[in-house]
Amino acid sequence: MHRVLLVDDDESFTRATKALIEHLGFKVDTAGDVKSARDYLTRFKYHTLLLDLMLPEGSGFDVIEGLPIDRTPDQIAFVTGHSAIKSMVKHMAGPDVTYLIKPIDLSQLQTLLAPKKTAVDAGYEYHFGSLVGESEPMQALYEVINRVAKTGANVLIQGESGTGKELVAQAIHAASGAQGPLVAANCGAISAELIGSELFGHEKGAFTGAVARKPGLFERANHGALFLDEVTEMPLEQQPNLLRVLETGKVTRLGGTEELTVDCRVISATNRSHNELAQGQYLREDIYFRLAVFPIELPPLRQRKSDIPLLCQAFLDQLNEQHGTAFSLDQASMDTLCRYDWPGNVRELRHALHRAFILSDQANPHLSLPAQLGSPFANSAARNTNADTEPREEQTGGSDLAVGTTIEAMERELINNTLAAVDGDKPKAAELLGISLKTLYNRLKQYKQEAL
Repeated sequence: MHRVLLVDDDESFTRATKALIEHLGFKVDTAGDVKSARDYLTRFKYHTLLLDLMLPEGSGFDVIEGLPIDRTPDQIAFVTGHSAIKSMVKHMAGPDVTYLIKPIDLSQLQTLLAPKKTAVDAGYEYHFGSLVGESEPMQALYEVINRVAKTGANVLIQGESGTGKELVAQAIHAASGAQGPLVAANCGAISAELIGSELFGHEKGAFTGAVARKPGLFERANHGALFLDEVTEMPLEQQPNLLRVLETGKVTRLGGTEELTVDCRVISATNRSHNELAQGQYLREDIYFRLAVFPIELPPLRQRKSDIPLLCQAFLDQLNEQHGTAFSLDQASMDTLCRYDWPGNVRELRHALHRAFILSDQANPHLSLPAQLGSPFANSAARNTNADTEPREEQTGGSDLAVGTTIEAMERELINNTLAAVDGDKPKAAELLGISLKTLYNRLKQYKQEAL
């Protein structure tokens, strides 16, 4: 049943609105403050969240901040007494969040809660609530997810950037039936100094700035799953601490003495290939075998091009619903999209459709594709502005590396050459290299220390 959480500290408004929603046939829970609302969201999965902007001891934004992926409601609507709040809500919360003006009447609620066109109606299906595709590689992936989800085994997801590793993590968790949340963290975005505190938590006074006790990611993911994205960016010196938790199922907060038992599956992800993992010092071997009890390799989009029409329809439906439009793709445009290689995978396809959506004229029912599909970060050999599928001659780099050159030396030269090519623009270099900016800074710091 469609479940609604109504959060407002005005009891008379809450009673009246709850009665209206129940009249429409939906189950309703109510909360009057931030803490109560977050407690409900932790315990139950809601389809709709109706949220007052101003609450005792906080705001509506405090309710949704940092929610686990699988506990975020499908639609969120702020309730306000003034229409001027619309622009602020859109600016702060994004286009997926809507708003309702008090006093709320039955017609407003009917519009908000009315069943939307389903994916099946549009010709595609969301497998496990998040994955789209019916190709042979995706069917094999669904079978693998079904098999591993019920086991509780740790999973390492490998695949190129943009293939949807976090969506697969969500799918595994959804299929597992676990009672706890899915908690996500990007290892490449956490500094080496703070990663221990983030993973394991800390006690008050454990270090300068630790003004209160903080539960770590493992604690927050108890009875659920912890998703470690870019796990190969975790510093090697921190990996033994992770290994101990994986082996014992116990964590000790920084500055603490008590061992806490945690029960959660660890799902990790990396865009590094098997060869890179074997030859580079990214993961300790003992850590690898603990994380990759069950490894999964995701197919790039170029290996499942029959899924492109389904993905396009799914993305376009989302954009049309968000903006109240009715764009479609004609056959010529779809053929163009299907001929392109998509080196940036599904993420690049979604970006291209969003760009086309913005540029299209609403007087024309069909989406107008940009002249160039590829992003500036796509490999120049794979970029194809004319959607030409004829074989192309590969571009070669600007240097010749001798046989026997170490991976570390190759990596250093690649980073230095990329920085030189973009005139030292580090964010752009990180994008071109397919690594996080934090990782790039760590590498440059390492090179500087080695030169001393």
